[in-house]
Amino acid sequence: MEKLTIKRIDPYRIRIEKTPPMRTTGLVYVNSALEKTLEHDMVLNQVANVACLPGIVGPSLAMPDIHWGYGFPIGGVAAFSLDEGVISPGGVGYDINCGVSCVLTSFTRDEVSSRINELLATLFGRIPSGVGSTNKDVRLSDKEFLKVLLKGASWATKSGYGSPGDLDAYEDRGSIAGANPDAVSKRALERGLPQLGTLGSGNHFLELDVVDFIADEERARKFGLFQGQIVILLHTGSRGLGHQICDDHVHEMLKAMPSHGIELPDRQLACAPVTSREGQAYLQAMAAAANFAFANRQIIIHLIRGSFEKTFGKSWDRLGMRLLYDCCHNIAKIEQISWKGSQRKVCVHRKGATRALPPGDVRLPERFTATGGPVLVPGDMGRMSFILAGSQWAEETFFSACHGAGRILSRRQAKKISRKRSIADELRRQEIHAVAASRSTLAEEIPEAYKDVSAVVNTITGAGIATAVARLRPVAMIKG
Repeated sequence: MEKLTIKRIDPYRIRIEKTPPMRTTGLVYVNSALEKTLEHDMVLNQVANVACLPGIVGPSLAMPDIHWGYGFPIGGVAAFSLDEGVISPGGVGYDINCGVSCVLTSFTRDEVSSRINELLATLFGRIPSGVGSTNKDVRLSDKEFLKVLLKGASWATKSGYGSPGDLDAYEDRGSIAGANPDAVSKRALERGLPQLGTLGSGNHFLELDVVDFIADEERARKFGLFQGQIVILLHTGSRGLGHQICDDHVHEMLKAMPSHGIELPDRQLACAPVTSREGQAYLQAMAAAANFAFANRQIIIHLIRGSFEKTFGKSWDRLGMRLLYDCCHNIAKIEQISWKGSQRKVCVHRKGATRALPPGDVRLPERFTATGGPVLVPGDMGRMSFILAGSQWAEETFFSACHGAGRILSRRQAKKISRKRSIADELRRQEIHAVAASRSTLAEEIPEAYKDVSAVVNTITGAGIATAVARLRPVAMIKG
């Protein structure tokens, strides 16, 4: 590919001009400060590479938390036609339906501050975390495990892990249609079964935050948010199951591409026509992994509620522990979009991007019809996170927004610069309590490893893609 030609369109967007073999342009949502974080990265080439894929509809998009990923950049969004387009596991990622839940409470920070250490210890003891963690308390037969892959969060609530009312707060009610366990390899099933109900490792976390700023009083009230409130953010996904499914289907597509006449600028973009046998098999397996992730988060929500009950001696319902929302970050979905004046069905890939539905969208639960769908944007351990709401102007991103701060340092780089530092002590001096399955996890997740999430959110809200509702600051956290 020739050298990329990049032009700034406005304060919030840059365009990558169409250069052979690109089939379309690239459009990256990034302000001038964030653009500097891309100067020594090849991530814009990844945006351009996605623009080369067959059947792409509209530009190859990237959110302001963009950073290097497998095949697609993390923060990448792309839509493909169902008749000529493709589906790519690299456009979803290895952690299928890695996502975030937000659980509300009736507590203020002052009401929990004296019990933080006790609460954190209870949570850490009840929720398995770390590399390869398993949950021995969730024992399922092989037959029952297949129901998890088919039903997702609804399996969890019917099995006693929460309330059926929780499902109203899930994207797609916590279950992706079309899941087929037969499309999942034996190895993937073996990896997933013991990991149901576990947090995992890396950037996965459970975090207690305080609402320290309300940007939109009306939306905040309808979301159930108030100044000084303690809320819980949970970030995890499909664990070893999703990783294995991605790996399996990447290899299947690499073998099948010559028969479909597909040539790629990067083998990590391995793909197959959406309607092909390989494409359909991946969609079915991906949905199964997504449903596992929904069930996984719902079980952990149940464990969080139980930990609060034990610590404070009241039922989770009396403690106001309602689920605000649960959303996917890594997923591909068949959706209807408006493009060039007509409606068409496409396969929208969101990799490190959140669906941001506008007010009035029929896919929203009724309680979000007037506000737009919640967009949960975690930051880093030492700074802040945000809750946004989808906007009608997000149509140009196929109703997609950012999903977090976005890394600027690799895990190796982060560990190198944090050597001989006690990250837990540094956080404690900021009145942030942190525990982790290993010291290396805290080192890998230092705040300096991430972009300033405020700049990411300001880009998205400035472009009109979403509306700011509330800002959160961390109080305590568990890292995998």
